[in-house]
Amino acid sequence: MLSIAIVGATGAVGRECLALLDRGIVPVERVLPVGSPRSVGRDVGAEFGLDLPLDPLTTVEELAPDDLDVGLFCAGAEVSAREAERLTSAGVLVVDNSSAFRMRADVPLVVPQVNPHALARRPSGGIVANPNCSTIQLVRALHPLHELAGLESVVVATYQAASGGGLRGLAELAGDSAKLLSDPGTQSEPGGRFGQPLAFNLVPEVGLRDETGLTHEERKLVREPRKILGLPDLRVSATAVRVPVFHCHSEAVHIRLREPVTGEAVEKALANACDLRVYGRSAGSPYPMPRFVFGEAEDRVKVHVGRIRVEPEDPRAVAVWIVADNLWVGAALNALQIVELGVSYGWLG
Repeated sequence: MLSIAIVGATGAVGRECLALLDRGIVPVERVLPVGSPRSVGRDVGAEFGLDLPLDPLTTVEELAPDDLDVGLFCAGAEVSAREAERLTSAGVLVVDNSSAFRMRADVPLVVPQVNPHALARRPSGGIVANPNCSTIQLVRALHPLHELAGLESVVVATYQAASGGGLRGLAELAGDSAKLLSDPGTQSEPGGRFGQPLAFNLVPEVGLRDETGLTHEERKLVREPRKILGLPDLRVSATAVRVPVFHCHSEAVHIRLREPVTGEAVEKALANACDLRVYGRSAGSPYPMPRFVFGEAEDRVKVHVGRIRVEPEDPRAVAVWIVADNLWVGAALNALQIVELGVSYGWLG
């Protein structure tokens, strides 16, 4: 039984971590919700309808690590960079959902269905990084194709939901959509959570751009799959787009393999992957869509892949459409599966 602190417990990802713990994904003895000073003392268990053994909400500065097993950080890179190593120095395992440590050589970047061997031993620095939400669903689909025929290059375009901008992003999309529906002539100014108005719009810029023109999100999509898959020379090109969808990220992915394949072989390789649902020619639904993936818990825990096709003129070229819940598969669920992996290897708990 574990003692776990959820740093950022009242945010979008933190709430989902608490909900998944309430479903029993990891056996817990005690859960410490951590938030901002204005939230201190809130009974989030009663507020969110949870049966967990929850302490009253505290701040990260007041968090005493002595009796903790795991600190799960969901409060952004600034908080992680400032506080994570204080916990690890006291022997706490930190699972960090931000970008603060992902590319550090001594920090494993883990997707349990892809590179569980990275956690065969407890990391020496005490930190495990949770990858970017879009990266997780991408590598979950790329991994079986790499095992089938080897990856040579990947081109991905993401269609990212408002929930990637947290509770504020969801509220902004809902409010602005209602305003436009009631008055189509409403003018929206640049700014807000997404830099530009998202309601009934597409914003082809997720995160700040660097000197090369790549956004922060696109840079993560280029670098992180290489580390997770153990393919430092993999060519990846990414375009990240924010779309007016509340939940679930989608991706159009074009893959070039090292060996020729058939559509049937690709479908079979994907169908055999853990918690990956394939929408093929014989499936009841022709392809996955965000609205329906988010509907049931049994769908929210899976990566959904459809529109699978091998180019007739080039049997090494494969295209797929991927949809997954960015708050579960892309964040909270992956983080807790990392904890579960440490328990299964016997070095945690």
